[in-house]
Amino acid sequence: MNFLKQNLEQRRNLILNGPVSTTILLLSVPSLMMGVIQSVIPVIDGLFLNNIVGTVAASAVTYCAPIVNMTVALAQGLSVAGMAIIGQSNGKGDFEAGRRISTQMIVFSFLIGFLLIPILIVLAFVASGHVSPEISKDVFTYLALSAAVLPFSFLESIYNAIKNASGKPEDTFTRMVIMLILKVIFNVLFIGVFRMGIVGSVIASLASNILITSWMYYELFIKSGNDRLILTGFKFDRQIIKDLLHIGFPSMLSSIMLNLGFLLINNEVEKYGAIVLNGQGIANNITSVCFILPSSFGSSVTTMVSMNIGAGQGKKAKLSCLAGCIISAVTAVILIAIIVPLSSRITILFTRSKEVLEIANNALHIYTYSVVGFGICMVQLGAFIGLGRTRITLVMSILRVWLLRYVFILATEHFLGFYSVFWGNLFSNYMAALITTILILRINWVSSIPQEIKISNAKNS
Repeated sequence: MNFLKQNLEQRRNLILNGPVSTTILLLSVPSLMMGVIQSVIPVIDGLFLNNIVGTVAASAVTYCAPIVNMTVALAQGLSVAGMAIIGQSNGKGDFEAGRRISTQMIVFSFLIGFLLIPILIVLAFVASGHVSPEISKDVFTYLALSAAVLPFSFLESIYNAIKNASGKPEDTFTRMVIMLILKVIFNVLFIGVFRMGIVGSVIASLASNILITSWMYYELFIKSGNDRLILTGFKFDRQIIKDLLHIGFPSMLSSIMLNLGFLLINNEVEKYGAIVLNGQGIANNITSVCFILPSSFGSSVTTMVSMNIGAGQGKKAKLSCLAGCIISAVTAVILIAIIVPLSSRITILFTRSKEVLEIANNALHIYTYSVVGFGICMVQLGAFIGLGRTRITLVMSILRVWLLRYVFILATEHFLGFYSVFWGNLFSNYMAALITTILILRINWVSSIPQEIKISNAKNS
């Protein structure tokens, strides 16, 4: 049977009964390819902003990224909860419950996205008043306009969760390919041709998101098939929403705390000026490929673990996590061998400024070497999510960014300067991997989703 043409029941059979390593690779290839595309999008934005708009605008976008990500934390939390609950429902063969939960997630997340628009606009006023005058105007412009993109970003996050929970990550890859093509076209139009600067960057994102979510709506609600969702007669199911929030809250808070930590780190870098912030931003854009690829195995491990746990196959769930860690580590080592020798040739594509290039090259080397630890940590957190243990993701996010990294920066900044940020990344990722490894070796491979949630889903099926 062609892997890409399998329906939900056939994909479930592969995950429950197929060889572990082969299944993870099959599930991960689309995720890996999607990771490449997903990481290329900010690189494309960075190339356009650095080469056409300038260093200041690019630095402002780098500063704003954690703030935007904090507002989409609710969507990420819902998607994590959805992957765990839908995945376990599919693992038990209850596909109708999975479709019902998916519909509730989509409508609820879109509504929340709209409600967050004024909040991001308020954050634009606050953030622009706490940065240097050099980037203040661009920070406000980027954040205020990005508020319009929020509802569509929420829908995309939920779409990814639904497809990953169904063992169909190739659908999320298709979405990302279309998104990349649209972003390039609209960046050329609004930044390159119309010279709209940072405003054009946001308009390009908005136009791309509107078109991609229109396509997603067609695929989920109009296209015929066994996986089609139904909106007719829709009413909010309070129990499902409550269950999603119950499971997803730790991940929501985790994402908020994680990005708040990144914002505080950006504040430490920003005080050294736009050149340093831009150098860090260029390094971040390039290493996003390195970080995304090894961590892409985490979503496949979540799918494998959730379905196998739902089917009562704890031993295979554990084996899936081990295989995912090994594959992730090997992928990370290969990336280090490729990126480090080519670093100076890559960074020069973004800027010709010697000062910015020096910072970007040094940061890139340090960031790249931390990829192994990051990948292993993310795969193991994916296993915890599949088990329904989302509180562990909250604890690890606080630990990795706040305690291990931010405290490291504050403790070493007086003699390392802004390089403490780069070394803090390396230190925190490996320490986090060590801690999650200790936890994963001590965990019981049974579902941690409360019994009352399983019962409520069964009654509604």
